[in-house]
Amino acid sequence: MIRICSRTSHPHLGVRYFKLMLTEEDDDDIAPSYLTFHFLLVACLNASLFSVCKQVHCLVVKNGVFTSDGHVQTGILRLYVEGKVLLDARKVFDEIPHPDVVKWDVLMNGYVKCGLGSDGLVVFREMLGRGIEPDRFSVTTALTACAQAGALAQGKWIHELLKKKKGWIESDVFVGTALVDMYAKCGCLETAVEVFEKLSKRNVFSWAALIGGYAAYGCGKEAFTCLEKMEGEDGVKPDSVVLLAVLAACAHGGFLQEGRGIFDNMEARYGITPKHEHYSCIVDLMCRAGRLNEAVDLIEEMPMKPLASVWGALLNGCRTHKNVELGELAVKNLLELEKGNADEEEAALVQLSSIYMTAQRNGEASKIRQMIGQKVIRKTPGCSVLEVDGNVTKFVSADVSHPNLLQIHTIIRILSVDALQIL
Repeated sequence: MIRICSRTSHPHLGVRYFKLMLTEEDDDDIAPSYLTFHFLLVACLNASLFSVCKQVHCLVVKNGVFTSDGHVQTGILRLYVEGKVLLDARKVFDEIPHPDVVKWDVLMNGYVKCGLGSDGLVVFREMLGRGIEPDRFSVTTALTACAQAGALAQGKWIHELLKKKKGWIESDVFVGTALVDMYAKCGCLETAVEVFEKLSKRNVFSWAALIGGYAAYGCGKEAFTCLEKMEGEDGVKPDSVVLLAVLAACAHGGFLQEGRGIFDNMEARYGITPKHEHYSCIVDLMCRAGRLNEAVDLIEEMPMKPLASVWGALLNGCRTHKNVELGELAVKNLLELEKGNADEEEAALVQLSSIYMTAQRNGEASKIRQMIGQKVIRKTPGCSVLEVDGNVTKFVSADVSHPNLLQIHTIIRILSVDALQIL
């Protein structure tokens, strides 16, 4: 019953049957086996019952199953990872005597899902150091970690590794797509295109990765061309993610007519109803083009409540085009939506102050500055990420904890002097 329920639309019933099994008083011989725990873990994962991680883990250890069954070990590890309890996940992993490539991938994927790509790459290097041969899944995860961390050198190294594996890039759509995505997000668009063109299998995710790269760098024409090619060459129908990427590319490239055409025909041509993120993108595009009043009209016609991303796009447009009235409207709505979020409140008020200053309304600008001071708002410090010799380092504004701080400042001063001499 636990096995059957674990794979249905009501997997939590499998957990309920397990509890009944433990409380059964009529038969003392009923005891969970390794198969019982295997299906219990499947039920917990499918029902997203991550809060029971430690309870299930304790039962598995108590019954002596953890040390003897690899599937149960992987299930426990996945339960901690999916629950984003990475410290405990790492402890569980370290208790496994000889983890196979599947378990390494589960742990690495956990770091990536939590936005810790650099830590995921540390796990990948540790796996290689122990002589574990990576499979296609672990390589795909490692490339995703490189894209997330901006670790181009490590991504290139993995690419060289893949070249030694016959057919892994060209014939495996997931590996190929991850490689395209890595190069695109690391700014190597030409290389991303080269890899993409060599793929024998391409799906909607492959096209989305390439178009997303074009969008990030404002290549609207190229993104629009890709949209036409994916239907014409591969017969792949774009999904909402692809259309969002094309709209973003149009916004960054200033292609108002093309972007508006895609947005207006999403349902008729592609059968996709625009979501909030599509509205955010088209509002951003219209505001960049100076069509602020049209953007407000569109916001008022939205079938869902406009969220911060929409009003933020309008506010950015008002700052660029010096529109005080609509800027005040955008800030009013942003403050209502972001109440309690100090960072977002400050960002909105600072932009409004800038709009007032540009419009030579210094009195209002001064009041906004005073308001920011009274709220004692502290903005989250900015950071930069650099990769040197394959090592990714994050530099946070005003941070003095780096071990090579003195040398870094010395080099910056030397470069500054050299730059002044050139000028």
